[in-house]
Amino acid sequence: MTDHRTRMRRTMVERDAELAIVDEALDQLTGPGPEAGGTLLAFSGPAGLGKTTVLAELRRRAHARSCTVLAARGGEQEQSQPFHVARQLIQPQLAGTSEQELRAALGSWYSIVGPALGLCAPEQGAPPDPQGLRDGLDWVLTHLVVKRAPVTLVLDDAHWADPESLSWLAAFAPRAEHLPLLLVVAYRPDELPAHADAFRTLPGRAGQAPLPLAPLTPAAVAALVREALGDHADDAFCKEAWAVTTGNPFEAVELTAKVRGRGLRPVEENAPQLADLAAAQRGSGLVARLERLGPSTVRFAWACAVLGTAIPQDIAARVAALGTEEAAGATARLRDARILSAAGSPSDHEPETGLEFVHPLIATAIYRAIPDALRVALHGKAAAAVVDAGLGSSAAARHLLETHPENDPWVVRTLREAAGENLRAGAPDAARRQLARALREPPDFDERAAVLYELGCASLLTEPANTVNHLRAALAEPIDDPALRQGIVIRLAQVLAHSDRLAEASESLAREIARTPDVRARLRLQSEQFMWDAFNAAETDSPARSRRLARLADRLTGRDLTERYVIALRAWDACLRGEPVDVVLHHAGRVLERPFSWAHEDRGFEAPVLAAMVHMYADRPGRAEELFEAGTAEFERQGWRGAHLSFAYSLRAYIRYRRGRLVEAEELARSGLRLAERVGRRTPVHWYAIAILLTTLLARGRVDEAWELAQEHEFGAPFPAAVVFPDSQTVYAELLLARGEMRAAVVELESVDGRLTPRGIQNPAWCPWQLHLARAVAADDPQRARALAADAVRRARAFGASSAIGQALRVAAEVAAPQDRTELLREAVTLLSASPAGYELARALAALGFGLRDPDLLTAAVVTARECGADRLVEEATEILTGMGGTLPAAPPRADWVTEEEIRAADLAVRSEKDPGPASPDWALSAACRKLGTDRSGLRAALEAFARSST
Repeated sequence: MTDHRTRMRRTMVERDAELAIVDEALDQLTGPGPEAGGTLLAFSGPAGLGKTTVLAELRRRAHARSCTVLAARGGEQEQSQPFHVARQLIQPQLAGTSEQELRAALGSWYSIVGPALGLCAPEQGAPPDPQGLRDGLDWVLTHLVVKRAPVTLVLDDAHWADPESLSWLAAFAPRAEHLPLLLVVAYRPDELPAHADAFRTLPGRAGQAPLPLAPLTPAAVAALVREALGDHADDAFCKEAWAVTTGNPFEAVELTAKVRGRGLRPVEENAPQLADLAAAQRGSGLVARLERLGPSTVRFAWACAVLGTAIPQDIAARVAALGTEEAAGATARLRDARILSAAGSPSDHEPETGLEFVHPLIATAIYRAIPDALRVALHGKAAAAVVDAGLGSSAAARHLLETHPENDPWVVRTLREAAGENLRAGAPDAARRQLARALREPPDFDERAAVLYELGCASLLTEPANTVNHLRAALAEPIDDPALRQGIVIRLAQVLAHSDRLAEASESLAREIARTPDVRARLRLQSEQFMWDAFNAAETDSPARSRRLARLADRLTGRDLTERYVIALRAWDACLRGEPVDVVLHHAGRVLERPFSWAHEDRGFEAPVLAAMVHMYADRPGRAEELFEAGTAEFERQGWRGAHLSFAYSLRAYIRYRRGRLVEAEELARSGLRLAERVGRRTPVHWYAIAILLTTLLARGRVDEAWELAQEHEFGAPFPAAVVFPDSQTVYAELLLARGEMRAAVVELESVDGRLTPRGIQNPAWCPWQLHLARAVAADDPQRARALAADAVRRARAFGASSAIGQALRVAAEVAAPQDRTELLREAVTLLSASPAGYELARALAALGFGLRDPDLLTAAVVTARECGADRLVEEATEILTGMGGTLPAAPPRADWVTEEEIRAADLAVRSEKDPGPASPDWALSAACRKLGTDRSGLRAALEAFARSST
């Protein structure tokens, strides 16, 4: 039997240039000094040009330099098995680790990445999203690299890696240069999938293209021949060997082995026989050679070809229907024939893990030579064999995907189990393939609806249109289980809503509500309908829906999750319609009397988000942030790091904006936008991220940058059908207004009026379109501007939040007659100084200070604007202040650090019997309100929360 290691070492000819690059990369990885570090190498070339041999030598040299080596290989038969490559890379490094040690090592990532890596079973509950799982894999690999540095990661046959592993590694690859990691891949360029294009471009300090392996020259083939057959091999024989192998190293090495095995003398007169010998190494020649080894050996080889790589001999024997001794004999014959070898490493550092083919070309040729019907049958036997061997339904599923439908309940059950495992492990695409195959089996009549429902759940993130079709087909089936039917309807409404088809979502729920006799089940469906109606910007009967919601919510006690969802929607609706802030906070408080999960398995996160957001509009942004921090942490623990986390970051940015913490708001908004870009442009999460970032940039005075961002992201008409806050069209109009495009802004804002007013959305704290429109028409129609501003002030007073009233008063002063401005601005400053709205306070102080030519007010405006990060406002107020002969104030202390003086002022205000009314602002109390994130009425709760956080 040929020694695999010796053969691979012997065939390393004409690869000096490639190995020099390998040595240079290893020197960089293991060397001292600032130049040390990781990089990325890729070797490309058609089959047989020696990629595996080069990687084997690279691994040997890495081991010699005391590197930790992580190695994996893609398999033609394993491409449908998710995380097959990731498991090969990481599992061996954690082998022998107890569950307690794994939990300690992986921390919060344990339940997210553990199932994907085969380290633990998936937990019940909502699965991680694919992006969250990739982030977790990034963390695990980075942690391993840092802990076991220097590390060499080697992926052979990357073109056959499973999509989940390959897309993860391709995205991770650029990080190699920032870690003590040499990441090396080898692939066939014509077969590399599009999602692995990062390997073609090789970003990083290596600064080189993928290294293509060239065929061997005649001289190199002659050297191989003479090394194997003796120096007496003549030139003509060697030249013919090169010609029939076209310089392919694998074929050249195999040819010399055949010549030696035949006892053929390497002389010119025998050269004509080389063509036939070479042909026997591939295609029909290889098959004929295999058949000469006998029927049992052929069956065993076929079984191995079906099983793929790292083939357990006992399972192959069962698939081939051979006994133990027959299988051992077949293995020996196939090894002698240079068809099979021991799997694993060419070094002593890594143990053998089973059998594998000497070269993938051989495996492919044998697999394709199996008669079609027999190949299907062998996959069926392989599925049963791996399940019986304890390898689980996921290992069996890849074989069942290759079988023909036979109405077998075991096949349906196994595929559903595998799909459930893969879905909970974060591989929805694999689950979708398995459930689609289960549907073709087909399932029993009474099981079909459940399979369609599961298929809809699996395709939710990637194929929303197909999800709708699957779920509607499920509803067309007879369903005896009311809970299953309700789950299908709710999931259908969810995917319709997330596809910007909110009216259809509401209609599907309405039809089901009408046919649902159970009161509690009907309430659950009603809660879902109320929610999607609330998000539908084109809803036609919004006032009637609000009345129905109020009647229902006001009689509920909040005894279960469904009732609390309805009450949360009532609080949100009251906020939008501008009902008194005490009513809004009352309903929100009913919802939050007990913990309110943001990541419930079969509930959306929208209602908890709305319950938090009403606090922001009601001048309790500190409480809103507290809720968002808890919700964001829950998303991260769950592995929801795509759309969910983007929403969380973007809305937290909006809360910071409303508090006047613009620098932090911009950072969070950009984080939210980066996550939204992963989800896709013009999706709901993308609209939120862009609108909030634009609003923040405008507040900071960077109008040109905001316009460029809007153009880059196509922020404009058509605006989404879903309600977005801040309202996208209003933000776009504000941007036009900032650019001086008044007429265009008027058109947009009048459109907003036509959209929101019929729906009864009147709260200027939620959408200040009237204030923007007043500014836009002030020059041409001052009376209309004043009427718009006055109505906005009226609505703000009805709502009762100081920040909303103060903002409306400031704009009313801007468009008012000169003699009326001072009184309006004084009240605005008084109200805003006792609110958490720092940016609005700075604007009102600047306007009043300019109108009165008061250096003290302008100084306060500069200090407050600095705290906020409102750079343009700082410049404008500073210019006016210095023009009046005033002096610039010193830089303020850290904006969010509450001083003892401010705590005392807040405590005194809490103990005070009544509001002091329109007196000069207490600036210590004002700072406390901004830093604690509350108005005066919320100081007691804010101080209690501050005390808890300080202990």
